[in-house]
Amino acid sequence: MEPTFSFLTTAYRTEDYVAETIESVLAQDRHDWEHVIVDNGMSDDMARVVGRYLSDPRIILLRQENRGYTGGVSAAAEVARGRYLCVLDSDDHLMPEFCTRTGSILESRPEVDAVAVDAHLFTDAEGLLPMGYMRSIGAGKHQRECDRLSLLDVLGGEVPYYTAAVRREAWRAVNAYASGIADVDESVIIWLRLADRFEVRLLPDRLARYRLRGDSDSRDEATVSTFERQLIRSFQIGAALATSPEEYAALSENVCKLRYNQCLRRARSAFLRNDIPAARSAARDAFSLRPSLRAAVALTSVTVAPGATRVLYPAKQRLSGAASRVAARLSTAN
Repeated sequence: MEPTFSFLTTAYRTEDYVAETIESVLAQDRHDWEHVIVDNGMSDDMARVVGRYLSDPRIILLRQENRGYTGGVSAAAEVARGRYLCVLDSDDHLMPEFCTRTGSILESRPEVDAVAVDAHLFTDAEGLLPMGYMRSIGAGKHQRECDRLSLLDVLGGEVPYYTAAVRREAWRAVNAYASGIADVDESVIIWLRLADRFEVRLLPDRLARYRLRGDSDSRDEATVSTFERQLIRSFQIGAALATSPEEYAALSENVCKLRYNQCLRRARSAFLRNDIPAARSAARDAFSLRPSLRAAVALTSVTVAPGATRVLYPAKQRLSGAASRVAARLSTAN
């Protein structure tokens, strides 16, 4: 019998976490699934960890040289047999009711093509954090059960959590994680295309768990810069889908906000490496994009009293660290 759900996991340098991911799939309260795991780098340790689960015929291991995140997801999708395709990173978890909740909507409402969900944030040290994923990215207006997610929403920055249940036909129609567009965030492109062409519904419940890792590449300056560039470029490409003044306005405001936050991060990064001229330049750029109190304080701090700011900064950094780790959610290659 063909599975209903296909979970697509690309695994790279997550040997310490992937077993927990598999266990969360095994704990589903529905059993009509398969889990396709791609050892995206030919790691013997990864193969050993996943190999412990291969006695369950629903779990499939593919091995290949590292083809990047999208190459791993695409390889898993190529062999998947399920009606609904779901990306699941190799260090994240599903809640036990994920299949039941998303499947009940897709099975009872044939007009719905994809069901998105919210997710818990967690760390190994602190466990579950009070803030959910959607709120962490400044979204969350959809609080009613099964609200429709429109193109206007996505252009405005309301990009759902990456794990969702997507009908196979819709997945193929939007070339999910294989857009053919260079230097973009594929998790944004898929939601732009799905919201534009298909019926997408959003469950406000936290049906997954997104791990914030202190050792993640998302904390690396070059990786974060790449992520920011790809994120902004993805939304700019989305301009081709906009057709109404409201959609253009939402997109413009979203891109401005992304660039503003990018400039503030660059100012902070330059300040921490004691490059005060670069910090001033980035702070000025942020203020020109959005003359907010936050930007004004940043600009004043690196212009008038950078020494005093350096003394005060470590305490502030400790207080805001958890929130800042959310910023690069797809910048790792696992």
